[in-house]
Amino acid sequence: MDQLSEVFVNISLLVDAAGVFLIIAGILTATIRYFYRLFNHHIENNNYALYRKELGRSLLLCLEFLIAADIIRTVAVEPTLQGLSTLALLILIRTFLSATVELEITGLWPWQKWQHRREIEEE
Repeated sequence: MDQLSEVFVNISLLVDAAGVFLIIAGILTATIRYFYRLFNHHIENNNYALYRKELGRSLLLCLEFLIAADIIRTVAVEPTLQGLSTLALLILIRTFLSATVELEITGLWPWQKWQHRREIEEE
């Protein structure tokens, strides 16, 4: 069982590392695209808003990876009551962060998106 536990720890570390890598890649990509648009005079009025959206999207993706790593680590490696309560708290915090980033990107709460889409389709 210890070997299997070690495998899951390593998998969770890889998923954590992928999340961190995606954060860095997302920041670099969004920043490069921002400066490209800035120096080539593309979409001058909306450049900063696009930059924030790109950063927000990459952060949302990264949060999903980090949550997945926490779930793997807690459920597969250390399924104690304390570990599960810590996982629940982490998921609650990261879900709140995801919802607020989504609000920043779209101007809508995640649960409002489906209603907004339906209203657009009805028009």
